[in-house]
Amino acid sequence: MSKLVISTSSFDVDNNPPIQRLIKAGMHIVSNSQGRKLTEEEVTGLLGTDTVGMIAGIEPLTERVFASANNLRVVSRCGAGLDSVDLAAAQRHNIAVSNTPEAPSQAVAELTLGLMLAALRRICQTDQRLRAGEWPRMQGQLLAAQLVGIVGLGHIGRRVARLCQAFGAEVVAYDPYISQSSDGVTLLPLEKLLAEADVISLHLPYGPGTHHLLDAVAFARMKPGAVVINAARGGLVDEAALGEALISGKLGIAALDVFEQEPYRGPLLQHDNIIVTSHIGSLARESRQRMEIEAAENLLQGLIKAGLMENE
Repeated sequence: MSKLVISTSSFDVDNNPPIQRLIKAGMHIVSNSQGRKLTEEEVTGLLGTDTVGMIAGIEPLTERVFASANNLRVVSRCGAGLDSVDLAAAQRHNIAVSNTPEAPSQAVAELTLGLMLAALRRICQTDQRLRAGEWPRMQGQLLAAQLVGIVGLGHIGRRVARLCQAFGAEVVAYDPYISQSSDGVTLLPLEKLLAEADVISLHLPYGPGTHHLLDAVAFARMKPGAVVINAARGGLVDEAALGEALISGKLGIAALDVFEQEPYRGPLLQHDNIIVTSHIGSLARESRQRMEIEAAENLLQGLIKAGLMENE
């Protein structure tokens, strides 16, 4: 019996037709029992040497992992990002890799908009003070009055731009892979966007070239009181520099759904001018279901192509 691993922290096996087809074909499913992101050592142990395919989360899939899982042939990422996968190592070990870039886009875009509105209207701070017995009257800001800077104009960034425009905000963007934009979005160099935008939202992949894209120098370029949103990848932001910018008042407020180390237990939690969520960008019921089914379908097709499943 061939073994398949689902390493995501949650996955609805019962309501997933491609997975049910694989089970009926005799595939044995092994799931992540930790309910969280796995470490390199944990995913290596879960895969063992008999796994032929996996549905991956955001755990590190490294050379060491692939070398150990010597029967692995297909990796299907349940999500958009591939920064956790050593693609060169996968190619060396003859492992096909796919992802689901479109499925989580709306969910992440809507969370981003929610974080923007919560930050601008001080919703979380007002809630906390009210629960503490106060009756706060905190004056916020209108999204419609802000210049929103989108860094990364891909599947998610374009959706965020449209949502902000629906509120009446002006939108500018930086994307090194796009030379001409439309839909009323003005392209700017990154330095100019950082200097001019009131709200800066990150929507680009993480890699060596984008590590700590927002560092102390970047924060120094921003307008006093700027708002920073990151629902992309934790490594895009230098968290120590972010903390300093929040303490100094250079930033008005930040909102993060992602961190360099997750689960996050670091010093940013001590600041009252930051909103934090636990990497929930894709965790909307409708988007999650679509993402899981697409990931399972990608796995099924990969196994068929590898000759490990028959094509009906």
